[in-house]
Amino acid sequence: MKISIGGDHCGFDLKTIVIERLLSQGHEVIDHGAYDKNPVDFPDMAHKICGSILNGDADRAIMLCGSGIGAAIACNKIPGIRASVVHDYYSAHQAVEHDDVQVMCMGEWIVGSLLAFDLIDTFLKAEFSTDPIYRIKVAKLDRMDGTLKANS
Repeated sequence: MKISIGGDHCGFDLKTIVIERLLSQGHEVIDHGAYDKNPVDFPDMAHKICGSILNGDADRAIMLCGSGIGAAIACNKIPGIRASVVHDYYSAHQAVEHDDVQVMCMGEWIVGSLLAFDLIDTFLKAEFSTDPIYRIKVAKLDRMDGTLKANS
């Protein structure tokens, strides 16, 4: 799977070990930074990460900051993107299965590396449900941000 990853300086340490793990599992990783602990703003990272999803360069994305909250807010400002804070096992798969989330956001201050690995594995293995109830809801979300026409 092609994974786009990035975050601000507060997520740098976790991003570094997550990339190593993803590469060891055979994933292709697109690293958008931060590349060190010098301050960068998560909205700038969100544009890069989400752009790789929207233009088809990545299948899923992971964004890391201190709490994951700012990352999710920034990503969700971009039409066509569905992002969620994921700090527990259920959310890691349910976000994809029910809401077709493309971007998983986590906080380095909240999630340790071992839990992060499990959550990422769960997120990447999850598939969007074929149940019409979830498909209809996601289509409504797409209409809300203008990426799907009203008659679709």
